[in-house]
Amino acid sequence: MGRATLVIMAAGIGSRFGGGIKQLAPVGPNGEIIMDYSIYDAVRAGFDKVVFVIRRDLEEEFKKVIGDRISGYVDVAYVYQEISDIPDAYREKFTGRTKPWGTGQAILCCRDVVDSPFLVINADDYYGRNAFCEAYSYLTSIPDTGTIQICMIGFVLKNTLSDNGGVTRGVCRVDGTGMLTGITETHNIEKDGERAVVRQNGGDTLLDPDSPVSMNMWGLTPAFFDVLRTGFDTFLEKTPAEDLKAEYLLPTIIGELLEAGRLSVKVLRSEDQWFGVTYKEDREAVTRAVRELIEKGVYPSELYG
Repeated sequence: MGRATLVIMAAGIGSRFGGGIKQLAPVGPNGEIIMDYSIYDAVRAGFDKVVFVIRRDLEEEFKKVIGDRISGYVDVAYVYQEISDIPDAYREKFTGRTKPWGTGQAILCCRDVVDSPFLVINADDYYGRNAFCEAYSYLTSIPDTGTIQICMIGFVLKNTLSDNGGVTRGVCRVDGTGMLTGITETHNIEKDGERAVVRQNGGDTLLDPDSPVSMNMWGLTPAFFDVLRTGFDTFLEKTPAEDLKAEYLLPTIIGELLEAGRLSVKVLRSEDQWFGVTYKEDREAVTRAVRELIEKGVYPSELYG
């Protein structure tokens, strides 16, 4: 069995879900949160380490809710995504900054604790066991071709929509050999029966409900840290000092590298039902879905029993 690390991006917890830390909201019968199921699936698939990217001020609560519980089950490390974690040359330029720099910086924060191929996921998304098995298999058998090779788990659009409102998805273009050729960030995709519809002032646009979409589940290698570091310098150089909300985002970075021919991205397709808590009302649906998965025998009622 090869080594592989699971990196969970949780530095944005609480920022998009009024009044509570949504990623730490219980959805399982014993207070389990969505991350519990991701970690359980990842460890079953073969991953041997979990790295949490968090805000330093939430460390105590984070450890209490999940970190301490899983530390006896898998190797755990923490890194902190901080606004000040940028090269010295740019600190004065961005003194007014109040938010971290996005998912690209979040991954860069892991460079000192990750030394094996790694899978990146969001803290508040449920991906399903199949996605972790596919990713582990790929990450532990990457052939050496002299170019950077990464993977993305592609989900089926119709399996990722919310009953409670529009969502943003990266709709992917994939060639006949399963390689990614491009991603179009698409906003306000709504579920309309069996259809996927983009609601716009100029009229509705139908999307193929079977389109592959990115849910920010990327399989990377330690070589990617050097690419991120160089790219982050360029990003900070080009970003105007007054732009306090600019973000160094993983899908954008990968899209640009793909366009420049600097890497190849294998799309691993998962048919599993994705779910997450985009809206407060989604939590009830997630709790119900977890209960059904337990009843079907996908998960034991006590994960770490």
